[in-house]
Amino acid sequence: MEKPTIEQVIAALQEKFADSIVSIEQSYDFQVVHITKPAVVPVLRFLYENETFAFRYLTTACGLHHPDQPQPFGMMYQVHSLTNNLRLRFKAFTTAADLEYETLTELFPAANWMEREAFDFFGFRFKGHPDLRRILNMDEMDYFPLRKEYPIEDATRYDKDDTLFGRKQSGYDRKRLQS
Repeated sequence: MEKPTIEQVIAALQEKFADSIVSIEQSYDFQVVHITKPAVVPVLRFLYENETFAFRYLTTACGLHHPDQPQPFGMMYQVHSLTNNLRLRFKAFTTAADLEYETLTELFPAANWMEREAFDFFGFRFKGHPDLRRILNMDEMDYFPLRKEYPIEDATRYDKDDTLFGRKQSGYDRKRLQS
């Protein structure tokens, strides 16, 4: 039997999940399929169970935060068909009011730790997850450090010199702050 192409996989997805596909784009060497949040498990289950496509390896599941978008939060999934050497990336976005996704742990056991990481760093919840708790940060943390809600640098630091990084001198007087 001849191996399927990525175009054939995309065509099968468009045929079966037409209402759930928001957009499809090429990003570097990946086909990226933007899907609705409720379609994540059915789409990935279809690719997993389809004997021709055999996408049985979950490479990545991670959180996304694009604060200037209408749906700023999202999950990104990358799956790989080892037998066909095909890779696909899926993105499903949502709002801050609805940060719960269905778990993929029944389909891909490795999703366990990946979903825990997305919970730990972005605050996503995964319905049906067997052990959803922080994985790297302290349990006492009441925030999610990878959300883009905080400035990248502390503007009050006295030990930085913006001119060393090709930037204009900051408004802070380093010598005054050091004393």
